[in-house]
Amino acid sequence: MTPRPLLLASSSPYRKALLQRLELPFTTASPDIDESPEPGESAGHLAVRLARQKAEALAADHRGHWIIGSDQVACLADGTLLSKPGDHERAVRQLARSSGQQVSFLTGLALLDSETGAIQTHCEPFEVRFRTLTTDDIEHYLTREQPYDCAGSFKMEGLGIALFESLSGRDPNSLVGLPLIALTDMLRNWGLNPLRQP
Repeated sequence: MTPRPLLLASSSPYRKALLQRLELPFTTASPDIDESPEPGESAGHLAVRLARQKAEALAADHRGHWIIGSDQVACLADGTLLSKPGDHERAVRQLARSSGQQVSFLTGLALLDSETGAIQTHCEPFEVRFRTLTTDDIEHYLTREQPYDCAGSFKMEGLGIALFESLSGRDPNSLVGLPLIALTDMLRNWGLNPLRQP
């Protein structure tokens, strides 16, 4: 398969910074999709469905591209979904619920060939064990980093690392929002090896 121009279906500065690590040229565009879960939908299914829909939403306007879609869903052990909090109060509640708990982060990934309709999808799991957090811990962290646009109410690439007792998973980049190991696998499947680019 002949490699096509890459398009990242995201306006996230975090995903953009991650993709730049592969040293491949790409552009970005922001998809407009409804991210609401369907009744009874599992966290993993939701993550992959949204990643796929993000890529598909841009296909008509970006023919001849490989479009990368990614979406992350966080959930507590009881299956409760943790979304992007949006504000301080919701972030406080999320971190209080996560305190001392294991939280699963499921990152959906899709690579769509907008010319042929061929698509690869993947769900990358990552487990986080939160420290037992005091009210002051939570307030100080949120005041300093204000991670209100991040699933789970933290930025792992920043001070958020201090919230954790342990991390477990194949690719820590997935916790930031783009599983680069899985994406490299997908690109190599279609004949684009980042290690062999000029």
